[in-house]
Amino acid sequence: MRVRKKKNGAQRIEACSALLISDKEALSSPENIFDDSAPLHLEIGCGKGNFACGMAEKYPDVNFIAMEKVSDVCCVALEKAMKRAEDRERDNLRFLIGDAKILDEAMKPNSVDCIYLNFSDPWPKKGHAKRRLTHSSFLEIYRKLLREDGILKLKTDNDGLFASSLEQFELCGLEIVWKTENLHESEMAEENVMTEYEANFSSKGVTIKSAWVKFPKVGEETENA
Repeated sequence: MRVRKKKNGAQRIEACSALLISDKEALSSPENIFDDSAPLHLEIGCGKGNFACGMAEKYPDVNFIAMEKVSDVCCVALEKAMKRAEDRERDNLRFLIGDAKILDEAMKPNSVDCIYLNFSDPWPKKGHAKRRLTHSSFLEIYRKLLREDGILKLKTDNDGLFASSLEQFELCGLEIVWKTENLHESEMAEENVMTEYEANFSSKGVTIKSAWVKFPKVGEETENA
């Protein structure tokens, strides 16, 4: 879907610079991004920011980085977060504009406790499989970033993406600790924080799929080979 260009987008983003990680080198020392030390959660593809804002408000003891590739979309998320700043008990939310591929080199290994992939682009064409955020090449990036007991959480409404993701998880030796074909009717529904996309499509009867996975601990790959 084509994103409408935001008028004065650069200036609007600059006005929210207090919440923006503009220096990618700062990612190598996430403890310096926030005033207080806390578990670090990362959302890749934050869209308009409803999930990131909601999670930061709901879990004040966690630090959140919300990443978005499209600057005009992140502009909306930043402005939303600025307006909702007083709803957060702590200054625990930051945004990053960029492609997930930069995380491999930019972020400190074993620094993230949880990664969220919410309604990622399904890239349905077979030739585009490597672009999916659950492709094995991206899973290797997440493997490096996550702590030993870290977890990757996927939400999607797309049957094809969900099926291909489960296949990639199995091929890469990930442990599926929880999954559902209907998140909003599951035992996790009450704890779920919805994205804008999720609220819109679920109101139309679209079911939401979800899976939580963990990577093998160091040494387990060899033992299970």
